[in-house]
Order: sequence, then C-alpha cells, then structure tokens
Amino acid sequence: MNIVFMGTPDFAVPSLKKLIEKFNVTAVFTQPDKPKGRGKKLGMSAVKEVAVQYDIPVYQPEKLRKDIEALESLKNINPDFIVVVAYGQILTKEVLDTPKYGCINLHASLLPKYRGAAPINWAIINGEKESGNTTMFMDIGLDTGDMLLKSHVDITEDMTAGELHDILMEDGSELLVRTLEGIEDKTIKREKQGDSTTAYAAMLNKDMAKIDWNLSNREIKNLIRGLNPWPIAYTQYEGKNMKIYEASILDENSNYNPGYVIDVCNEGIKVACKEGSILLTNIQFPGGKPMKVSEYIRGHKLNKGITLGE
Repeated sequence: MNIVFMGTPDFAVPSLKKLIEKFNVTAVFTQPDKPKGRGKKLGMSAVKEVAVQYDIPVYQPEKLRKDIEALESLKNINPDFIVVVAYGQILTKEVLDTPKYGCINLHASLLPKYRGAAPINWAIINGEKESGNTTMFMDIGLDTGDMLLKSHVDITEDMTAGELHDILMEDGSELLVRTLEGIEDKTIKREKQGDSTTAYAAMLNKDMAKIDWNLSNREIKNLIRGLNPWPIAYTQYEGKNMKIYEASILDENSNYNPGYVIDVCNEGIKVACKEGSILLTNIQFPGGKPMKVSEYIRGHKLNKGITLGE
C-alpha cells in the first residue's frame, strides 16, 4: 500500500512510525521549518525529524493549495492513500482527489462532537467524561467526512489536556493501522456524520486563559486542566499574572465575593467562586517556575483577604 503522510506536531509522530512499520510510506508532507528556542534557529517539525531518520522524502510547502510544484510532486507519487494527522493545512478538493482510494484523517475526538482545531482541550474544558479518536474519509468540510473507526478513552477527574493528548496520540496510531487494514480487507463500513451533537472545538488563544471567578468552581477547574500545558489559565494577584497549573474543588460554599482569597496554607490557596470554592495547588509567577503552593510559601508570602483578578 503506497501512502503519503501529512502531519506536523508530536501528536502525529506515533502514527507515522506505525505506518512506516506496517506499510510503504513514500513521502511526508509537513509544515515549513520554524524558528525555535531563544536563538530562533530554524527547527524541523517533529514529523520531519522522523521522516529524515527513515530517509523518506519530505515536502514542506507554505501553502499546499497554491504550490504548483508540490501538487505536481504529489500527483507523480500516485499514492493509494493520503493519511493526515494534525497537518495544519486545509486540503483542497484537488488534493483530496489525488490518491487512488482517498484521504484518511485521524481526529482526536468522538465525531461528530468536537470538530475543529482543539478537540482535546475543549472536551476537558466542557467537563466531558469521555473522549477518543475517530478515523474518517476526508471531504471538503471541516472534519465532516464519513467515519470509519472509533476508540474511547475515559477522562478522569484530574486529567489535563496534556495527559489526554499523550493517551490519544498513542491510541490513534493503533486505530490508524486497524483502519487501513480494515479498508484493505473490506471489513469496515463507512458511517455518515450527523450534525445534531456537533460542538465546534475552536482554536485556543491566550485571551481565554484569564479566569472569570464568576464561574462555578467546577467550571474553573475544568478550564485550568483544559488549558494545561498551553496557554495555562491565569489570574491577577496584586497586579502580577499568576498562572495556575493545578486546582481541586472544595466541597464547601462560601459567602465571599468571587475571587476572594479565603485562606493560604500548605494545601494551597483557597478562593471563592460564584458557586463554591476552589483550592489552587500549583502556581507560577513571572520569572519563576511552576511550583506547589506549599513549596512557594516557604520563601514567599501570599496574602489572604485580597481579591484575585483585580
């Protein structure tokens, strides 16, 4: 089976490695090298690093839909399938029609829920108890193609987006192999997507990371873990941004205004919310590193009786 792989970040790496192991990956398309680190030297994508390691030809068009040379190269490869995992570019009908049997996409949600750019984060922000991966045939819509296989993963109470990402990253590679093998031996049926349960997973931005203390304690906790490891939820503490990496819900109501710091102790910073209260347990101030509150207060003072976010 002649496969062209399109992907860019870490999430796509296990899938590429599995496909190299099981099939004939003839080319890799990935995003152009980008400046990385303090020196801003150009760095390869995680997917390109694997392709180079296995001596697979790499193509890095800025915009595939406008790159005539890259499009011609893709057609000359004459793939049976194009497999797409977090590539980062929208594919035109011209590209979708290039492979003999179609374009297969791995999407990190249980479609049709959470179409879009950040399905892992939004599943946690919205308090979902379950997520998973879906493989599908691609069409010109955004994550709207016919579904093939799904896998299910439980979201535990304290799971962060980063932790769910790593689980789905490995799980998805296995699902892709099963999908391609199932297509090959004709044991998989295509399933149309409905739109009734769709929730769009919009791209994340730093603006959404500011905590609104007028939310419930559960909503705030879900935001904190859904934005970990990026962009990290934050609030203002006496004029400084305080990032919050971990928190736990307190089973008690408070009569204080939202954002009021009720107490500071080794367990954490107890803060009033619109509904209930929350314990902030892992924080970071500008110029410092993330640390447990119990560790931070050994060398720094945190005041109670102030209001966060002001």
